[in-house]
Amino acid sequence: MSQTAVARTSTCPLCEAMCGIELRVEGGEVTRIRANRDDVWSKGYICPKGTVLGKLHDDPDRLRSPMIREGADWRAASWDEALVRCEELLHGVLVRHGKAALAVRSGNMVGRSYQLSRYFGAFMMGARIARYGSSVVDQQPKNLACALMYGDPWTIAVPDIARTDYFLVMGANPHASQGSILSFPNVMGEIERIRERGGKTVVIDPVNTGTAKRADEWHPIVPGTDAAFLLALVHVLFAEGLVQLGALEGRVNGVDRVREIAAAWTPTRAAAICGIDVDTIRRIARELAGAKSAAVYGRIGLCTQEFGTLASWLTDVVAILTGNFDRPGTLMFPRPLAPFMSLLPPRTPTIATWRTRVRGTPEVLGEVPASCFAEEIDTPGEGQIRGVITVGCNPVASAPDSNRLDAALADLECMISVDNYINHTTRHAHVILPAGSPLEHPNFDIWSWIFALRSGSKWADPVFALPVGWVQEWELMHRLGAMCHGDRNADIDVRRLDDEYFGFYCRAQGLDPARIIELAPEPGPERLCDFSVRMGPWGDRYGDNPGGLTLADIKAAPNGIDRGPAVARLHEVLTTESGNIELAPELIVADLQRFEEREQREQPGLVLVSRRNVRSLNSWMHNVEVLLKGRDRSRLQIHPGDAAHRGLVDGELAVVRTASGTVTIAVDVSVDIAPGVVSLPHGWGNDGPGMRLGVGARFPGVNTNVLSPGDLLDTVSNNAVLNGIPVEVCAHVEL
Repeated sequence: MSQTAVARTSTCPLCEAMCGIELRVEGGEVTRIRANRDDVWSKGYICPKGTVLGKLHDDPDRLRSPMIREGADWRAASWDEALVRCEELLHGVLVRHGKAALAVRSGNMVGRSYQLSRYFGAFMMGARIARYGSSVVDQQPKNLACALMYGDPWTIAVPDIARTDYFLVMGANPHASQGSILSFPNVMGEIERIRERGGKTVVIDPVNTGTAKRADEWHPIVPGTDAAFLLALVHVLFAEGLVQLGALEGRVNGVDRVREIAAAWTPTRAAAICGIDVDTIRRIARELAGAKSAAVYGRIGLCTQEFGTLASWLTDVVAILTGNFDRPGTLMFPRPLAPFMSLLPPRTPTIATWRTRVRGTPEVLGEVPASCFAEEIDTPGEGQIRGVITVGCNPVASAPDSNRLDAALADLECMISVDNYINHTTRHAHVILPAGSPLEHPNFDIWSWIFALRSGSKWADPVFALPVGWVQEWELMHRLGAMCHGDRNADIDVRRLDDEYFGFYCRAQGLDPARIIELAPEPGPERLCDFSVRMGPWGDRYGDNPGGLTLADIKAAPNGIDRGPAVARLHEVLTTESGNIELAPELIVADLQRFEEREQREQPGLVLVSRRNVRSLNSWMHNVEVLLKGRDRSRLQIHPGDAAHRGLVDGELAVVRTASGTVTIAVDVSVDIAPGVVSLPHGWGNDGPGMRLGVGARFPGVNTNVLSPGDLLDTVSNNAVLNGIPVEVCAHVEL
């Protein structure tokens, strides 16, 4: 190693895997990234995305200063000028239309940001404007099921795959995602270890994914029918006397109601709907009940279907009825070392407390359908949205009915984006405020640990310093929130606002804010990080628990701290009114009628599902050339029989059409997909006008959300349907 080279340890912030990394920095550049074998969490594992953090940092298209758009032209601006322009834009909307005309759209990358993950709440407290989030495009059914069963949307039991003997995977592909609502550093490696200890992994998915190829069994299922398969499992459990609550006996309400529901869902009936044969259904039910421990895992593919809430509810029902719940090797509740989210005041689930202006759709857990965002912008009338702030999101690429949203955003009077790129969405902004690269911030994850079944924590210092004069996201959130409230930028006292925000957390934990602020006077996210450690299960509680942990202890352990595996804690997390698990919530049970009506409908010839790739991250990672080399991944996957029937040839173009849009794309004829199903990857379409993604434009692909109808929903949860969309596919004919 030369004298100018420096070795650093850090953590990849891109997903729930939280892989520890070692970086070699030379001449101001990252020259190598490899896995950190000493990391207490990931133990030497890393995926391809983590190896290119240096290239993300050096990406010439990444914004290094605020940008102001004037007509079709962009120019770099100082932070002072950009914030003044933000004030002008927001104040103009407030004067002309009032506060109801402002809204914010947030995305998943808020959770991956060291600062935004802690300070988006500060923005919402200050702004008090309508929020449109990303939960209704990927996980709202799971949140709703957990809210009704356990009392809180974020009381989510995750699979303890490190100790399980039987892993049932439905609608999830951790080979590509690394895990979603499941924090684990090497799921594929663990599948091998499950096999080595005599267990097995079974995948239920319409596509033979990378996960399915590594599993012991793959069973293709008709998209949108997972509830039928799961109901049949429940039927078998009751019919064959296999229900065993174990330690949950006396803690579960609604068992008899579930028995009544499942009585009609015989394996024969379910098999005709879902495409999985009767013998397989019976065998899987018996294996789950007979396993020493079993973990049932359902994710995006379950959440983003027409009956996502039913399917997400039933995974937990199966786990509970087989006794595979709240004990090692089953579904368990994490116990984060720094439980930032659970230090907030208790969240009371809300349903139908208000309705949207245009469609009249009732809110569910504060969320409305993603497609409502566009119609609230482009539909005139009192309350029409005229000003938008986007934070860490790219909804034109990632939300349904994207053509309508694309057009709506172009007509706004005010759009401000906190983002690092000029992309599908931010090209419509009037001001873009960059957030810096992941290597310019510390890493102290809060989001992933709430889905991890080891209690640990890691801190990593920034690899590079932010430019002099940079306004960081925590301050931006305070400033933008205050501006939305009508305050002038020059009059905003960020220090006072931050003390008030920090005081909110102190009071929620019964602490005197004045005393704690005196002990921790420096504003900003590090103060909140320290708070979350100190008030966590092993924390010092600001002196009330002498010898307990503080953030300084985490910083002193460069490879992380691990306080062991999950333990049974249902008694700690259950917050239902009855004090028991509610196994048959009426809101969910009532949706069975809608599911039964599906049996009477004429089924489409082809349905579309999405897919992920290990080298992608939603609409990110498509501007790094090393990740895009090789065969074009934005292709339509189709079964050979379906291709032949439509005259489609591998590698040639096809036209895909739905009620909301049309795309033309190359065909990938493959036996790795079920007949009657086609698949497109998510997050592409990088060649739109005004975008500044140099590499992405050379590998554009198509935006699959052009094909996603905005009114196609899991109506119980308001979640968008992105899997099981009826499509027409035909060969492309040159005119």
